[in-house]
Amino acid sequence: MNVSSTPAVQSATSAAAAPSSDAVNVLVLKKALDTQAVAAATLLQSLPQPPPLASSGNVGTRVNTFA
Repeated sequence: MNVSSTPAVQSATSAAAAPSSDAVNVLVLKKALDTQAVAAATLLQSLPQPPPLASSGNVGTRVNTFA
């Protein structure tokens, strides 16, 4: 009698493999999020700095009019 082909054995082996599969999925998700965080930080660092606010004169000293 071949025991490996019974539905009970198949469901037990798939249930035993589920936690390790979940752990692998979580690990892949964490790596993907870390990669996205590095990419986002790189993009933010590559943005140009805004020009300094005017410090003298009548225009731009009270309200930042840079758009």
